[in-house]
Amino acid sequence: MKTTDINVENMLVSYLSGKTTVDDKNTISKLFSDFRKESRENTVVWVGAGTCGLGAGAGKTIIEIKNYFSNNGINAEIIETGCIGLCSSEPIVDVALPGKKRISFENVTADKVKALFDDIFSDNVSAQSVIGQYGSDTGELWKGIPLFQEHSFFKSQKRIVLKNCGIIDPSSINEYIAHGGYKSIFTTLNAKTPTQVCRQIELSGLRGRGGGGFPTGKKWKTALFEKNQQKYLICNADEGDPGAFMDRAVIESDPHSVIEGMITGAFAIGASQAYIYIRAEYPLAISRLIIALEQAKSYGLLGKNIFNTGFDLEIKIKKGAGAFVCGEETALMQSIEGKRGMPKPRPPYPAVVGLFNKPTIINNVETFANVAAIMQNGEEWFSSIGTEKSKGTKVFALSGKVEKTGLVEIPMGTTLRHILFDIAGGVRDNKKFKAVQMGGPSGGCVTEENLDIIVDYDSLLNVGAMMGSGGMVVMDETTCMVDIAKFFMDFIQKESCGKCIPCREGTKRMLEILEAITNKPSSEDNKEALVRFQGVIMLEELSKVIKETSLCGLGQSAPNPVLSTIKWFRKEYEEHIFERKCSANICTNLRKYYIDAEKCTGCMACLKKCPSSAIIGGKKTRHIILQDKCIGCGACSDACKFNAIFYN
Repeated sequence: MKTTDINVENMLVSYLSGKTTVDDKNTISKLFSDFRKESRENTVVWVGAGTCGLGAGAGKTIIEIKNYFSNNGINAEIIETGCIGLCSSEPIVDVALPGKKRISFENVTADKVKALFDDIFSDNVSAQSVIGQYGSDTGELWKGIPLFQEHSFFKSQKRIVLKNCGIIDPSSINEYIAHGGYKSIFTTLNAKTPTQVCRQIELSGLRGRGGGGFPTGKKWKTALFEKNQQKYLICNADEGDPGAFMDRAVIESDPHSVIEGMITGAFAIGASQAYIYIRAEYPLAISRLIIALEQAKSYGLLGKNIFNTGFDLEIKIKKGAGAFVCGEETALMQSIEGKRGMPKPRPPYPAVVGLFNKPTIINNVETFANVAAIMQNGEEWFSSIGTEKSKGTKVFALSGKVEKTGLVEIPMGTTLRHILFDIAGGVRDNKKFKAVQMGGPSGGCVTEENLDIIVDYDSLLNVGAMMGSGGMVVMDETTCMVDIAKFFMDFIQKESCGKCIPCREGTKRMLEILEAITNKPSSEDNKEALVRFQGVIMLEELSKVIKETSLCGLGQSAPNPVLSTIKWFRKEYEEHIFERKCSANICTNLRKYYIDAEKCTGCMACLKKCPSSAIIGGKKTRHIILQDKCIGCGACSDACKFNAIFYN
């Protein structure tokens, strides 16, 4: 049945309320319930087609699967899902044969499709390429195949926000409804008042997942009690932290969960207009949002008089231009208004004076994705998860030098060690763990001695890090922490809006100091060494000024990566300053190149390639590198065919 059918809204109401008439029972069941794929007459194949899956080659995999079925005359349904979270195993392909449980396979590139399906249809599945089979699914178990939920990556997770991600078709509202979607909002609009909704969210203990951690229910109540005819609700999907991709993945995989949370929030505060502010660099997320909004509107879930309750709501998409500062709520509102995205002083807070000078609530994607589950299961259910001051779960994006990269959703109070070593499999290539950067550019490092700290809002602050939006970048022994600080400071300096002097000029000076100590000095006199040493002292003094005087939270937290690395890795700074050396060999300008006399043939290839005339020597005689002229570019090493040039 098409969504344009005239009675679809009435049937949706019947389905959600449970008051199905005999005449409509079969039609409604076909429209919604069968989308769970529990009664399969044909083979069903799911392919992870989020950004990470497509980047790993899922598009080519889908083409090969279609060709396989066509060539073999097999009638099968192919469904493109979002990301289930295990990005390092993409492309991921799930298969369900009639009467058999759904089974998930990893790293299914196009060249592996034929062999995989030959084995599947021969009932000869090898456990080697299997993630697991879905024990909760109907059908017969595959022999010798582990259960999906017992996989080390998923076993310790508690998936609320990610429960549908990688499981359902994100472009199908029917499948979302079949998995329990929109039941919460139907009950909320018909049986609760805005005050009751705000109270339930407040009692649940849900805090904003965008980084600040402000109590969501308290924020909503502030806007609710503002006497104004027009109020606004905004979903902040302007995810700008390096290493963070939680919001993108949720929207690509389960956009209706965000929309349902936004409808609930708008009803709670009395808003009739809402915006989703999302960066234009997320084209797949935007396209799936557009489809989801059109479907919700055609089903009567958006627009005028939703469910005949008198509640109206329109949701619009606003594309951002990729400015990091627009993740800050006052700058974001400026951007929606068509102005340059720059922060404004607070108070007044947006809940009182926000978008177009009207009361406005801004929450991020993950916050809204929690709302429907809280309204459906109750505040006590949600508050029973987590710690005393940090309730529920948190989604983290794992990246860097870790075995299993991707998204994990864990209860608050889980230790960092458990996340990184038990769930993510530890550091890649058996290297030694060094640190994990948490909270993005505004966060800080957590070192090995603090790995047993629990993950919640307060505990991380105690060790100089922060929850942030949920990015975790893992670093091993080959990482230079001074270089990491320089990377984040370069990012922050470029993304500064320039409105306030402490952030605009202070971050520039900090970056200059970091560049000075990661580059070879122009001379070897004691004065320059002293200046370089004073640089570290100045970094700490500058950081204090920037933190205390910057206008917005982004500026106030800008020095955190530098302060954190100085605190935990001060010896690396001293090594860069006094010894002009980078032990990790990451800072290329500090490298000292040498020529092995026994291997050098005097071919002169290195001498000809050196841009600074730092190599001397005659034909067929040993060459020598003049250290005072060498700029550490490595051109000589690249040119040498005899491996005679090395550095330390």
